[in-house]
Amino acid sequence: MNTLSLFAGMGTLELAMKRQGIKVENSYASEIKPYAIKLMENHFPETKQMGNIKDWKKWNIDWASIDLIGSGSPCQDLSIGGKRAGLKGQRSGLFFIFVEILNHIRKFNPNVKFLQENVASAPKKDIGIISEALGVLPQLIDSRCYVPQQRKRLYWSNIRTEKVGLFGYEKTAIRLRKCERPNLQDILTSGTAPKRHTPTLTERYVKANNYKNKEKLRHRLLTRSQPYVIEGGGLRLLNQLELERLQGFPDNFTKIITYKEAGSLLGDAWTLPVIEEFIKELK
Repeated sequence: MNTLSLFAGMGTLELAMKRQGIKVENSYASEIKPYAIKLMENHFPETKQMGNIKDWKKWNIDWASIDLIGSGSPCQDLSIGGKRAGLKGQRSGLFFIFVEILNHIRKFNPNVKFLQENVASAPKKDIGIISEALGVLPQLIDSRCYVPQQRKRLYWSNIRTEKVGLFGYEKTAIRLRKCERPNLQDILTSGTAPKRHTPTLTERYVKANNYKNKEKLRHRLLTRSQPYVIEGGGLRLLNQLELERLQGFPDNFTKIITYKEAGSLLGDAWTLPVIEEFIKELK
């Protein structure tokens, strides 16, 4: 297969393909964060880094050869935790460039598969716009079934669909394995988990590490409902290994970048076991 990963982040799509044993002949990725590119080049040196998605018309790609395109377009303007500018926002509006690229590929390969993800808290109006643009309704999946983190996301894909409703709309319908709901305590390197699972990991999470005052850190973690561990009579942030496990990644996957960089990527990333469910359908 030949794949194109937009807003590639830390290479979740590429890792899912590898773990599921699907051979990728040509892999292309678009990402702009330097530490994300550094991490991808370390794990997937064969992947061709194409640069900013806004420059896609200049990319040297055999568009007809692309079999799968993944897009984790920014959620900041759609999330309930953001300013709710929606798809008109500068960051979340980049979704429409993904649509341009998808439609361009379809001119040469009408059967190209795609996978688009975004937050479940997005405004209904914007969810409708995305669904109309892609021609398929989304499937709601909570990462809580695979990792000890509540992370509800919407997935749009034509990898597997079913007809729904009176008018037979196409809906993403990936067959999911039984929900296991793993325990947070099982991924900790030390300390005690206050609950079985944590709130959603966000890109801003590691900023709490700047609070050297323990009471200030405790207040932030408790009042903002962020993941934490009870240890030594106080509260601490999850360490880098635990953050990797919280998103279903292999231990030490991010060891070549800093804690802050890893937290930024993991907080904004796809949950690996969920993406593997989609890749299983390709097999």
